[in-house]
Amino acid sequence: MSDPLAPNSHTEIHRKLAAALAELVPNDPSLPPHPYLRRHLAEHAARGQVLDDTHFPPALLPWESSQEVRRLLAAGDAGSPGSPWLQAWARLEPFSRHVDPISRATSLRLAHHAAEDPTHDSQLPAPEAFAQAPVTPVWSEGRGPDNVWLVTRSRATALTTVDGTGGGRGPLVVAGDEQGQLLILRRDGSTAHTPLRVHGGAITHLLALPGGHLVATGSTDGSVAVADAQTGKLAFEAIPRRPRTWVSSLALYQPADHTPVLLAAFSDGHLAALHPAVFRPADIALPQLSADAPLLCAVALPGGQQMLLFTRNNEVHGFDGHTTQELSRHTARVRALVALPTPGQYAVADEQGQVSVHHTDQPDERGARVRHGRSTPVTTLIVTQVDGHPSLLSAGGDGSVCLWSLPDLTAVGRPLPGHTESVTALTKVDSGEPRLITAGADYTVRSWPLTTQTFRDAPRVRDRITASAPSPSVPHILASARARKIFVLDIRTTERRTVLAGHTATALAWPRVNGKLYLAAALEDNRIVLIDPRPPADTPSLQPAHDLAGHYLPALALVPLPGADTNTDRLASASADGRVCVWDLRTSELVTAFPDHRFSVRCLAAHHGKDGPLLASGGSDGKVRLWDTRRLAQQGPTITCGQYLVNDVAIAPGTDQELLVASAGQDGTLKVWNAANGEQTGQFNPGDGELSAVTALALPSGRRLFATAGKTGVHLWDPSANRRLLQIITGESVTFLETVPDRERGSSLLSATGETSTMLFRLHHDRI
Repeated sequence: MSDPLAPNSHTEIHRKLAAALAELVPNDPSLPPHPYLRRHLAEHAARGQVLDDTHFPPALLPWESSQEVRRLLAAGDAGSPGSPWLQAWARLEPFSRHVDPISRATSLRLAHHAAEDPTHDSQLPAPEAFAQAPVTPVWSEGRGPDNVWLVTRSRATALTTVDGTGGGRGPLVVAGDEQGQLLILRRDGSTAHTPLRVHGGAITHLLALPGGHLVATGSTDGSVAVADAQTGKLAFEAIPRRPRTWVSSLALYQPADHTPVLLAAFSDGHLAALHPAVFRPADIALPQLSADAPLLCAVALPGGQQMLLFTRNNEVHGFDGHTTQELSRHTARVRALVALPTPGQYAVADEQGQVSVHHTDQPDERGARVRHGRSTPVTTLIVTQVDGHPSLLSAGGDGSVCLWSLPDLTAVGRPLPGHTESVTALTKVDSGEPRLITAGADYTVRSWPLTTQTFRDAPRVRDRITASAPSPSVPHILASARARKIFVLDIRTTERRTVLAGHTATALAWPRVNGKLYLAAALEDNRIVLIDPRPPADTPSLQPAHDLAGHYLPALALVPLPGADTNTDRLASASADGRVCVWDLRTSELVTAFPDHRFSVRCLAAHHGKDGPLLASGGSDGKVRLWDTRRLAQQGPTITCGQYLVNDVAIAPGTDQELLVASAGQDGTLKVWNAANGEQTGQFNPGDGELSAVTALALPSGRRLFATAGKTGVHLWDPSANRRLLQIITGESVTFLETVPDRERGSSLLSATGETSTMLFRLHHDRI
């Protein structure tokens, strides 16, 4: 596709075409429009400089097949008030390639609500085109993922940029992933070549070599290879696999009286030197490294020569071609090492999140020193120019990127909340508008304008949500824990109050004791407390009403045990100490503890059957067990799920009075089991990475559905028909998923909580 802003794009003609074609779009998004509209209307509107919601009706977006809307919006700098639906779609588009139109329409409405009205109990009238969506928004916080450049099937673990001008390509971004593949990408995020399998393990390092288009790759399989980014082919096997090692660093280094060499350091301390043109061993003096995965860096000295720096755990040493000396010592293991523009200067980052600047002529001097973000480990450093000033970028395990001026390490703006999980790699594209490219463990690669304004305008990094739970009855209250505080939010009024401060909560639940609703919270000090969310007006302070002590490690899951009436009176807890405990909430006593799981018990689910409350538990041992809480004994066989970790469980009655237990696994599958005999009755593989949560949904018709969460969305599945009914695109992992009935409206509320935000949806039973 040619540049939509090119002078010869006949703007007025395309504008008229876009207006005429827009009138042909059906108002009902369930009706498929003509294929030409799906494929080309966005291009006509962009060429006519009218890519907005009028010339590209929202009803067309669920069917849009060019996958170019996001790129066209960015090329035209379209952020006007006339395109809120397009802007919402741009955030979803990278995740929507294989999603059906109904799911796209549903996700689009939710994304639009989150962006336009993020904290309102929305009964806003929806456009007629979306009036019959099976899911409607209730409340949300956060706008959803921004600046997503690429969504990958496996995590990108290394990035670099090469000159791809030979053939008119412009700069190319090269990404290596945890499966040993190379992705070669153009500036707009499109792929320049078919993914290239280079290694049998994760690619740990990428290094652009002199000449502009060759890239050296290092891997956990213990080998070094060279790929040609222009052709997308493997050029050399530079160093064959060294068994039982992995490549810990790659660097270019020019010794005195020698041409530059490519250095490869291995985890066992082996150091290899190669000529970077013919990739033959180079006979040069090298330092002796230790067997602790050293990092390498070549620093220019004031006299024009280079010094080779390398790490030994928390130390940085320098080699001048003859002797080695210790240059700096740090508080924790060094995670990143980079040369600075000023001769003799280098920057270091460690596992405690400390970033510091040092000089080779001043060994043991502390130099400038700062702390990245929230004291999480720093994963990578790069040096760049930002708005004409030398700068340092640091990325952290909290998913943020920080910008520092050099050499004093003064913070510029705020940390950029780039990813929902750890940032794994950084690179920059200098051609045209400078861009920062970031890769994260959240399976996304993102692109940001590399300017100081980007960091000055960055939203504040939000504290991670450690627990979340909606109340089971009307009026619904959402409880969430964040930053050592527990909040409750009335969904109708959006009134929010702090009910406990000074503690980190690891799990939340809503039991009812003697007819009164309480909030149960598992705390980091191993206790479980019950909090009155609506204390009497004369209560001097919010103090826990009950205190349950008996776990040796924090509880990871809480669930009330349902009774025949509205009271629960008993609470079950699952802990990292490997036990499932049952508590009497009237007396605060421990009724029993089931120690059968070998490792952490990660999840619980409860069901009131004809013989009383039943409890399902799953854990890090990969097993699911069912407990009879009246007899205080295991019921039925232990189920070995074969999913590695069991992250969550749910219980639902099946046909013929059988009881079904669903397990969400680390392997990305949702498996359904007959609780009576432990036999598997169904399996769902959404193809969305590790499944983190599952909840059951009962419809008035008697259908039993399961909702499960993957790395980019929530999937609604009918096990009896073995059919996915709906996919809600969230663009980020959901860690807590819970359904509560709202019988007054003939619907259910689904609460989906990620690392930093929560969304509440209403699932309409008659539309599913």
